Amino acid sequence: MRLLLWQWSTAIQVSSVLMIAVFFAVLSRSVRRAELRWWAQAWWANVAALAVTLTFWLLAPPTGVNPVLRGAYVGCKLAFTLLLMQGALAIRRPGARVLSPRGFAGVIALYALVGAAWLSTIDLIGIAQHATMSALFIGCGLVIARGNERGFRWLAAGFLVRGSLALVEFVAYVMDFAPRFAPARLSPQLPTFLAVHSSVDSGSEWLLALGCVLALYGRIQRELEQYNTELLAAQEDLRRLADRDPLTGLANRRSLPEAFRSVHDGSAALLFLDLDDFKRINDLHGHGAGDDCLRRFADALRESFRPGDVVVRYAGDEFVVVAPGLDEGAAAQRVDVLRTHLASLDGLAITFSVGIVTLAAGERADEALVKADEAMYAAKSQRRRTSKVMTAEFRAVRPPVAAK
Repeated sequence: MRLLLWQWSTAIQVSSVLMIAVFFAVLSRSVRRAELRWWAQAWWANVAALAVTLTFWLLAPPTGVNPVLRGAYVGCKLAFTLLLMQGALAIRRPGARVLSPRGFAGVIALYALVGAAWLSTIDLIGIAQHATMSALFIGCGLVIARGNERGFRWLAAGFLVRGSLALVEFVAYVMDFAPRFAPARLSPQLPTFLAVHSSVDSGSEWLLALGCVLALYGRIQRELEQYNTELLAAQEDLRRLADRDPLTGLANRRSLPEAFRSVHDGSAALLFLDLDDFKRINDLHGHGAGDDCLRRFADALRESFRPGDVVVRYAGDEFVVVAPGLDEGAAAQRVDVLRTHLASLDGLAITFSVGIVTLAAGERADEALVKADEAMYAAKSQRRRTSKVMTAEFRAVRPPVAAK
């Protein structure tokens, strides 16, 4: 009867572990994640351990081969446990390692040698193997659970459940090895439990597999959220760069539609400013001097208007200011402040012409902008006429040069 139960339990475990191993092998090929490669290798190590077990029971190899099989079995089981831990910790914290590759191989080799040399009975193998698995699984489960991260609770539960089962199996093997430690009421059930416990292990291993998938999903979801946040931030940076004039640091004309939308339901003063004789500055003093004039004018604009006013470099030496809540008179006062400020600056003198209109609530902004532009050109023409008149009057009153 015990042999029949063992065969049934082993058949369940073999089919279960094979399905999990194939599942992770396929998943690791479709989802290129280092964590999944660890898990796929872990389940194939478990398949190898089962293959050693079946070889021992079904083929009944010569006695001299048994130490090799014992060493191979415990080595594969330890590899299974360590690889599961490595995959779990790598999912929780990318780049984390349980052991270095050399340390990993050394620990497994040493454990396999100990198993081959001293674990001469099934009970001793069960005691050593389940004590090791219990300590490692429970320890890893506690580490994962301590983080309390989204998606990792099932994984922590899988490790803790599998470790707890290994602890129970360790106790069962101890009682089978030393019957004096077994309570009288448990002794009759002990052989049955040892025959079927591997089928119970299969259920906990599916819980481990489920925990891995959910933890991986949680990790990928967090990474996607982080990438999306970074992408949105990058898009916002690009938008700011696209809406910013690199020379003056002012907003460029791309920002005007948003500024106009913000004052659509209220009134605003709309100013269109243009530097006087800017081409002459470039021609006489070079484009470097012209750029310096533009930067100084932009700084003066910022300082002369309010923080909430939108100051825009419209094109070349043309600038636009949208000043919410200001009427034309208040805007003209700001312009006077600007002229005074410019007059106090060192360097080439900067003069400008300005057109001011009121952008009424609900008015079409493009039409108001055309009106401000026209008002600016009218002011520029008036300034030129005034300049010519003053020049003519100066020449008329200038005394004649005495003949030599």
